[in-house]
Amino acid sequence: MYTVYGIPNCDTIKKAKKHLDSLGLDYEFINFKKTPPTKDLILKWKDAFTDWPVNKRGPTYRKIKDEFEGTSSEVKKCKILMEQTSAIKRPIIMKKSKVVLFGYDAETYDKL
Repeated sequence: MYTVYGIPNCDTIKKAKKHLDSLGLDYEFINFKKTPPTKDLILKWKDAFTDWPVNKRGPTYRKIKDEFEGTSSEVKKCKILMEQTSAIKRPIIMKKSKVVLFGYDAETYDKL
């Protein structure tokens, strides 16, 4: 079973969930707004993404950009993302605690 992290009203999440449903894949959806990610989870995503898992084009990130980029503290960056979950790139898809995908790409989803 897959775990999909994101925000339900996000258009990218809607497309991703619809695609997963069309493939008949079982998944659990974790809503960032109701269940913010932990520091450990954010760091796991950072390692898999080879950078902070942020959506740099989104309005939330633009609001927190100076604070986020202005700190070198990993703990502080995690805290910012735990509080401002809309700044996290989505969806993030995991299987058995391993990151499988970031974002949405129909061709990549078809390979799941």
